[in-house]
Amino acid sequence: MSGRLDLRRGVVVSADPLVVEVGGERRPAWADEMLLGEMREGDEVVVNGAALDLGLGSGGFDVVHVNLTRGLGGGVEGDAHVMKLNYTSLQHPVEPVEGLARRAADAGEGPRLPAAILPLHGHLAPAAWAASRARPGIRLGYVQTAGGALPGSLSRDVGALRDRGLLHGHVTAAPAYGGEHEALSTLGALDAAAALGWDAILVGPGPGIIGSETDLGHGGMEALASAHAALSLGIPTILSPRLSSGDSRERHRGLSHHTATVLRLLLAPVTVPLPDSAPELSSQITAASANPHRLRQIQVDLDGYEASGLPTTTMGRRLEDDPLFFESALAAGTLLASAATHGPLRPEVS
Repeated sequence: MSGRLDLRRGVVVSADPLVVEVGGERRPAWADEMLLGEMREGDEVVVNGAALDLGLGSGGFDVVHVNLTRGLGGGVEGDAHVMKLNYTSLQHPVEPVEGLARRAADAGEGPRLPAAILPLHGHLAPAAWAASRARPGIRLGYVQTAGGALPGSLSRDVGALRDRGLLHGHVTAAPAYGGEHEALSTLGALDAAAALGWDAILVGPGPGIIGSETDLGHGGMEALASAHAALSLGIPTILSPRLSSGDSRERHRGLSHHTATVLRLLLAPVTVPLPDSAPELSSQITAASANPHRLRQIQVDLDGYEASGLPTTTMGRRLEDDPLFFESALAAGTLLASAATHGPLRPEVS
């Protein structure tokens, strides 16, 4: 059973950071200005207050639904006619990136680029940094999938990585939206990657993750769909495992049950990098796997990443509290750079 939208009128009392007064209470808020336009102090808005009222962690703020003061004058630009968020009040036209792949195929182009499937958005920055360290100048692209936040503009990490030149592009795959390019499916985004000038692909959800404390009802299952999409295209596929040495929840300590479930359900082998600091986890991965996945021990530079100025917290835990979480992502990025340099991954197990 679904709840109704928790929509309320409010007034913007601060534009940066965005704060909306609702019923006499000042509440933190977020607005997708790509869809809704600029927010200014004094604007009357309608917000969805469900997440803040429920006390959600990464989603603990109101979301602006519409700006009644200045947001009603928008209109369709260009000739795009395919809808994202279709059949909702937020539907808007996009130009699908799949068209680039079709034109590249017609021209005889389009090599299959290696892809690293990420379990959480928190893996994006360390994976991108490690890949760029391992192969300076590598053109990494990010395909944002379902499983976490859907708006592409919500991620601060994407902005920081783009500013540093560590990401070459950002595609939001349905139902995610608002990236530099739009794809109607993860499969279509992967197929178009070479036409975008990328060398390798990072694939994973936006910030936050949805969950129901069940084996299958969580955003981590999107990694299964993404890996199958990559494998179906013949793409060298790396699965970055969700690992933790500091999570208070037993189901996420060591190898997370999220990744264990994906490994068990995968229909074909993938390559799983492990940081060299945790060789003991190879037995956990082998025990969780229905297929003979390829395990690779990778040396990582945790101190270098810590000094990089990129994000060093995950779910409130600092890098020193949970080094294994970051080491896992660093291992995936390093291996991805190697795959982009040397071609398909060798099937050995170490």
